[in-house]
Amino acid sequence: MVLIAGTCLSLLSACKKNEYLNPQASTLITDVDAFSTPERIQAQVNGIYYRLKASDFLGSLYFVASDARAGDFISTNLNAAALATTYQLLTSTTTNEVQDIWEDGYQAINAANVFIDGMNKGGTAVVGDATGQNYIAEARLVRAVAYYYLLQLYAQPYINGAGSKPGLPLRLTANNNSGNYDLKRSSVKETYEQILQDLNFAEQNLPDSYSSATLNTTRAHKNTAIALKTRVYLSMQDYTNVITEANKIVSASAPFAAPSRVANALNPSIQAVFNGPYTTTESIFSMPFTANDAPGSSLGSYYLPGTGDGGSATSNGAANYNLNPNGIATDQSWTAEDDRRKFLLLGTSTKRLWLTKFKLASPYLDYAPVIRYSEVMLNLSEALARTSGSIDARAVALLSAVRNRSDKSTSYTTTSFVNNAAFIDAILKERHIEFLGEGIRNADIMRLGQDIPAKPAHSVPAASPSAQNYIYPIPSNELILNKLMENN
Repeated sequence: MVLIAGTCLSLLSACKKNEYLNPQASTLITDVDAFSTPERIQAQVNGIYYRLKASDFLGSLYFVASDARAGDFISTNLNAAALATTYQLLTSTTTNEVQDIWEDGYQAINAANVFIDGMNKGGTAVVGDATGQNYIAEARLVRAVAYYYLLQLYAQPYINGAGSKPGLPLRLTANNNSGNYDLKRSSVKETYEQILQDLNFAEQNLPDSYSSATLNTTRAHKNTAIALKTRVYLSMQDYTNVITEANKIVSASAPFAAPSRVANALNPSIQAVFNGPYTTTESIFSMPFTANDAPGSSLGSYYLPGTGDGGSATSNGAANYNLNPNGIATDQSWTAEDDRRKFLLLGTSTKRLWLTKFKLASPYLDYAPVIRYSEVMLNLSEALARTSGSIDARAVALLSAVRNRSDKSTSYTTTSFVNNAAFIDAILKERHIEFLGEGIRNADIMRLGQDIPAKPAHSVPAASPSAQNYIYPIPSNELILNKLMENN
């Protein structure tokens, strides 16, 4: 169990530096003092995001763990320190990443709970009701994000039993010291319902926008909550609500864009989205890093080759995962003209194919994307397709916009597909290409009730939804300290 006093934001774990969410030196202060001034409260808001972007959570480890499972990558060395146990679907209750992702996820949840408790006890009176509600909304969105991501690894997908399977312990109050940690698991459905409650509150109380592109990318605003709800409802196969939410920020026709608040839209260049300053309007929510605030290990360090295989001084990665030569990277429908193929690098000596979407191995400055506008568009396209009795024109236009942004040689019309099933397959393949290396493929496999693919290169068999290794086990520390906890 990880909810210990060290998670308390009363330690003032981060302070504002310029407009970035970067930590300064910690300062030990009392619970009362932590909420005594607007500046200290603002610092604690930054601290909540700091917990979310921990290296072992959304700093890098969660995304790599998800992709290591999902079949697009091959482990080059079966290094346990680089998630080889996850790659081989052999995790146990004591596997490092099983424990670390759970721990940092619940650290972020408790940081949000501590902050909400402090605001309710006096912080809101210091900053005023409107600002106080803005801040609480940010904390509740962070809590929702943490619960959502933990669900994707440690619980059965919603499709398995319509949400009736064991979900997560829903810890919704602050834990500032050692005590009774016993709390049973809520169901998957109950966990999703709490996530949606937090996101609905966030939508109502977050600001419309901030003063800079950096803040509009790295702090939650109304569009952030709406975008995340499209993902949550898609995971629940609640396609009607995906459409309802997406329609709030996706125009009825091309060029697709949010009609108000932050001008979120598909960026003309996919390459620009993954280059500094990482703050295009496509990036609805990302985890930021600077030279003074870098994760312990970056996404790029896992996926980039060393200098002996095409890496440079800044892109000298650990070469832990190359792209599967029998996977989506070599799919014939992904044309050579597609700009996203510029993210792929053929090793100069090994001839392995590497992903360079995250370009910097050292220093670790690539932002980690949580949700992009292209995902909202494809979420909406899929939901429209699945609720329509025929091929939906707007759904096709959304898919075509995402594809044509990167591949000018390809556009779609309603006559491009033999039937609606073929159209849905095209949407799923587009997601597979568009979000390669962004930790989304594993969630897509699970929400559709599909097998986790086999990895013939290392004799790893596929895992069906009924297999014990389809999801992570509950960590041993949680099982020891939480007497009401049950394992998967």
